[in-house]
Amino acid sequence: MAKSKALVKKPVIDSLIYEIRDHKVMLDSDLAELYGVPTGNLNRAVKRNIDRFPDDFMFQLTQKEADILKCQFGISSGHGGRRRSLPYLFTEQGVAMLSSVINSPRAIQVNIEIMRTFVRIKKMLVSHVELARKVDAIEKKYDKNFKAVFDALRQLIAPPEPKRKQIGFGGKR
Repeated sequence: MAKSKALVKKPVIDSLIYEIRDHKVMLDSDLAELYGVPTGNLNRAVKRNIDRFPDDFMFQLTQKEADILKCQFGISSGHGGRRRSLPYLFTEQGVAMLSSVINSPRAIQVNIEIMRTFVRIKKMLVSHVELARKVDAIEKKYDKNFKAVFDALRQLIAPPEPKRKQIGFGGKR
């Protein structure tokens, strides 16, 4: 089977994943655009299948969170944008479930790329944690004279600062 060219590039998907309420999520409008369907159609399909979307798969922003999102990222609120409804957010599991309700060839291919992106992000986070543990273990074996070396190593392996600020009231990361 020949490999198909990805419909959406990884950096594009990466830039559409936000951390809100301590969850990595994607906006309904971003997903709709990637799938090539109107946001209203996506949300209607979800509402017709609402039992497939528990709170840990999908949730709606509060008005305050939506206002913060608009200010930080320039999300549209008029003429072609949202007018009445607050955005829905989909976690990784919610995005996976969308593939069962938005069943076009494009949506299937886009979902595959989104799932790969979520997996890649998880792997990066795990590798940073593992590396930090190894540095801690090695540091215990050496005397205090190497403290500066280990401090420098920790700075190098620290996860990069997120490009986007956390939205909502999730507290600690």
